[in-house]
Amino acid sequence: LSFGSAGVKASLPSHGADQFDERDPKEAMQMSNFFNCLFLGLCIGGAVSLTFNVYIENNNGWVWGFGISTAAIVFGTIIFALGLPLYRIHVARITNGIMEILQVYVAAIRNRNLPFPANPSQLYEIDKDKEAAVEIEYQPHTDIYRFLDKAAIQRNSDVEAENQKTPNPWKLCRVTQVENAKIILSMLPIFCCSIIMTLCLAQLQTFSIQQGSTMNTRIAKHFHIPPASIPIFPVVFLIIFVPFYDRICVPFLSRFTGISTGITHLQRIGVGLILSSLSMAVAAIIEVKRKGVARDNNMLDAFPVLQPLPLSIFWLSFQYFLFSIADMFTYVGLLEFFYSEAPKSLKSTSTCFLWCAMAVGYFLSSILVKIVNRATKNITASGGWLAGNNINRNHLNLFYWLLSILSLINFFVYLVVSKRYKYRPQHSAVTGGR
Repeated sequence: LSFGSAGVKASLPSHGADQFDERDPKEAMQMSNFFNCLFLGLCIGGAVSLTFNVYIENNNGWVWGFGISTAAIVFGTIIFALGLPLYRIHVARITNGIMEILQVYVAAIRNRNLPFPANPSQLYEIDKDKEAAVEIEYQPHTDIYRFLDKAAIQRNSDVEAENQKTPNPWKLCRVTQVENAKIILSMLPIFCCSIIMTLCLAQLQTFSIQQGSTMNTRIAKHFHIPPASIPIFPVVFLIIFVPFYDRICVPFLSRFTGISTGITHLQRIGVGLILSSLSMAVAAIIEVKRKGVARDNNMLDAFPVLQPLPLSIFWLSFQYFLFSIADMFTYVGLLEFFYSEAPKSLKSTSTCFLWCAMAVGYFLSSILVKIVNRATKNITASGGWLAGNNINRNHLNLFYWLLSILSLINFFVYLVVSKRYKYRPQHSAVTGGR
């Protein structure tokens, strides 16, 4: 399952984005619409899985549930295959983009003692005339991370080798290759800032179910929401908000900003990060209210589910309301940012950065819980803010406040990082071609 999911999540966004030409303003805007639609599709799929599929499994068994899931995958594969004659298929590169980045660092270390040339134009680059028959990307030189420029400094032996054959890429790299390495290095702080948000999401998903198990789950006279289905709240909100943002907010914002996507990718990510901090604060306030109801009704030690609190589970929708909007801004913004900013050789790999950030966030979430419990075990009766089986006796509200503060600090760090980030030229010179 993990291999299959990794293949789809890594390939689908970049394959869809490859169908659009970034050099065409109209298609560039359509590419942004595609990322929004992709996110909407993921939400609709999640909604079906959390409702229809769960209902089938509960009433007809797991065999039916897995069977429907398998049929859906087969159907999706057939639909994808029918479009093969229409797709823009990019020719695979002979060289490996990740290996090219690694070559820059190795060459820079090898050339660390060489002096910088007086003029950056003396750094090594392929002659455009010599490569006229081949499609080659060219990036202009920039002054950031100058230590990497060492990789493009030519020795006398390199100049002699260049006249005879292609120089050893582990000793001498093109300026464009160096600039691509700089781009990836510049993107890493943005990548790191996105981890905290996933960490918050993991905690929200986990503890909201525990909170919901103590609350009144009744919707109608004979219908209850299972606490495990609480994640349907943000999915429903997203199904509503994503089309609204894509069709109404983006055109409206474009009139004022002149940007086809309404706001820049980094601005979109920043909006999501600050909203995630606010959602954690709201979660803390809701938890204070929930514990207050339990205390006022002498139900701090009540058995969950059998003795629900006189408080509707829909109170948890407030925190999910804010976090779902944060999701829409940040995750789609990250997909667009990583794809549009990545070097041409790494575009198909760039969207994986988002999923990697999410994976790291989920791993760190469990580590954070252990750290918090260890740090607070001597100041709480339960042996830690989150220790013990009785959530009414824990200090989940304080933990949510901690997450809110961490998210706020992360947001301010992001402001500094994003302010220093320089967008790469979107129309890099490309020569040759067939």
